[in-house]
Amino acid sequence: MINEKMYALGSKRSSIREIFEYAKTRAQEIGAENVFDFSIGNPSVPAPDAVNETIEKLVKEMPSVALHGYTSAQGDKTARDTIASNYSKRFGVAISGDDLYMTCGAAASLTITLHALHEEGDEVIVFAPYFAEYKVFVEGSGAKLVVLSSDDKTMLPDFTALKKAINQNTKAVLINSPNNPSGVVYGEDTMQTLCDILKEKSAEFGKRIFLISDEPYRELIYDKKTTVVSPMRYYDDSIVCYSYSKSLSLPGERIGYIAVNPRMVNAKTVYASVCGAGRSLGFVCAPALFQRVVASCDGMTADLSIYKRNRDLLYNALTEYGFTCIYPDGAFYLFMKAGEADAKAFCERAKKHELLFVAGDDFGYPGWVRIAYCVQTEQIERALPLFKALAEEYRLGEK
Repeated sequence: MINEKMYALGSKRSSIREIFEYAKTRAQEIGAENVFDFSIGNPSVPAPDAVNETIEKLVKEMPSVALHGYTSAQGDKTARDTIASNYSKRFGVAISGDDLYMTCGAAASLTITLHALHEEGDEVIVFAPYFAEYKVFVEGSGAKLVVLSSDDKTMLPDFTALKKAINQNTKAVLINSPNNPSGVVYGEDTMQTLCDILKEKSAEFGKRIFLISDEPYRELIYDKKTTVVSPMRYYDDSIVCYSYSKSLSLPGERIGYIAVNPRMVNAKTVYASVCGAGRSLGFVCAPALFQRVVASCDGMTADLSIYKRNRDLLYNALTEYGFTCIYPDGAFYLFMKAGEADAKAFCERAKKHELLFVAGDDFGYPGWVRIAYCVQTEQIERALPLFKALAEEYRLGEK
């Protein structure tokens, strides 16, 4: 009668959403100020003033029918040209608006890209910890998800495992930098090594292996020494998936893009497949108003100093209490080792202190938890005594 796989996805929320809903229920019971929800990556910093100013300007100056009407299926040409020009200047790669496809956020960028590339028997490699929805997106395209490990101390990819895992069925490697949930950033050396392996393995198997770079947190970098690099500089068969949800604090507006590296062989064919996948999945065009808004505000960010303050406050306190944490160079998550082997049990114990975060099992990394620090700084300050009490229960400071 119905698609059982879709029913399973629709009848049970992801663990992140389940905790988010639990938090709302608990807030009604004991008051929102007494619930410390660190479960979801919902930006807590307002969008730059330029966003609202641009919206007001567009509404006043553009005829309503033109402003709110359909754009081209792949997106407004002026918006695409503007974004592509900015990308080229920033990363030193030559792309044009004809290489960009505007989307309804990063989820749409990934699902469209995966459907565009998929052929029977394909495998897509990811490195744990990885964003939980990758499994849904990859398997939804018909491909098989292959999960590889990372180094426990750095959360950077295990390249020895990658060399062993790549085979004739490998269609793509999907990366996420800055990473959700660890906040780790792939530097130039890491990106170069990854791309060198893909070049070597593509030649060995006589087929192209795509590199899909999921970059919704690309602008969320807090230290001057940390640099985000574009995979397009190192690898021709690369595709970038981007969203303005985090950089401009616009998660509910669902706006982003796909950029196909014009240097890849048959780039126009791949781009046409992206357009076809968007059509097949029902994406006629991304929201017209916000295509123009993000084009005008591209390169801007919300006030990142607030996230930096939150990161420093939380990281320094938790490590002082005895918790093992990965230092996050970007994004707005802290990946922390649970106080016991069973991270889900640890999360349940934390609930007794009204602390809510997500077990690493959902990110393919048992024994760890993700703490989203995109919250009001006051929430972190009030939660620290609770974190300390939790640490004392596990006697972490004594180890």
